[in-house]
Amino acid sequence: MPLATRVVIAEDEAIIRLDLKETLEEEGYEVVGETGRGDEAVKLVRELEPDLAILDIKMPGLDGLAAAREIAGEHRAAVLILTAFSQRDLIEQARDAGALAYLVKPFERSELVPAVEVALGRFKEIRALHDQTASLEEQLETRKVVDRAKGKLMDEFSLNESTAFAFIQRRAMSERVTMRDISRRIIDGDIKPDA
Repeated sequence: MPLATRVVIAEDEAIIRLDLKETLEEEGYEVVGETGRGDEAVKLVRELEPDLAILDIKMPGLDGLAAAREIAGEHRAAVLILTAFSQRDLIEQARDAGALAYLVKPFERSELVPAVEVALGRFKEIRALHDQTASLEEQLETRKVVDRAKGKLMDEFSLNESTAFAFIQRRAMSERVTMRDISRRIIDGDIKPDA
């Protein structure tokens, strides 16, 4: 059985918070933390690592937008904003703060789950893109290091480009390390081709 989606709720109106908690739990979500303050919400998300943070916009300590900015900025959890206002500028501010979905209070029970699932789905996409970007940056960095090592082999040992590349590749395979590691050691002068 898959693990239940873990949720932190930050809503300063206790009755709404209780209603949210009950509804979420009845729908199979696990509420792992709740608070009425924005600053506490950020702390709870950092400590409990939920999948989703539901934040009211108007809260003491830190408003929901500022809390969303911190949580989303650290890629810690999907953020769903609750608001009593449906003004366009507020919704745009919420989006800019990193909210992936929002609900206007009072909301119907039937609106909650779709909003939660939209936020979770978008967060999964963002995380995948973030991971892909990190690996692309790493690939680019590796390519730069390998190119520098090839250049050094070509300049100092009169190897042509394909021979220099093949040397790095063979050495990496025989030592069972990455071409990036071998390239760094060539640049540092620790590895030289047998003359």
